[in-house]
Amino acid sequence: MSVTFSNIVRPAVRKPTASFARFVSTCGDAVVGYFVRRAAIATLRELDDRALRDIGITRTEIEEAVHGLVAPSEQERMS
Repeated sequence: MSVTFSNIVRPAVRKPTASFARFVSTCGDAVVGYFVRRAAIATLRELDDRALRDIGITRTEIEEAVHGLVAPSEQERMS
C-alpha cells in the first residue's frame, strides 16, 4: 500500500468558517445598534415635554419608545 506525504501531514491551520464571519457581523450590528439607540435617547431627552407629547410619548417612556416597547395610546388607535 502506497501512502503519499500529503496524506500524512495535514496543516494545523483551519480557514475561518462562514458561521464565525456571521457571528462577527452580528456582534458588529449589535454594537452599532446600541450606539444608534443611545443617540436617539439623547436626542429625545433634549426635547421639551410639549414636543414629546406631540409625538405621543412622555419623558418617562423615552427609553421604552426607542426600544419599540411603547404601545400606541387608545386615542391614537381611534384616529
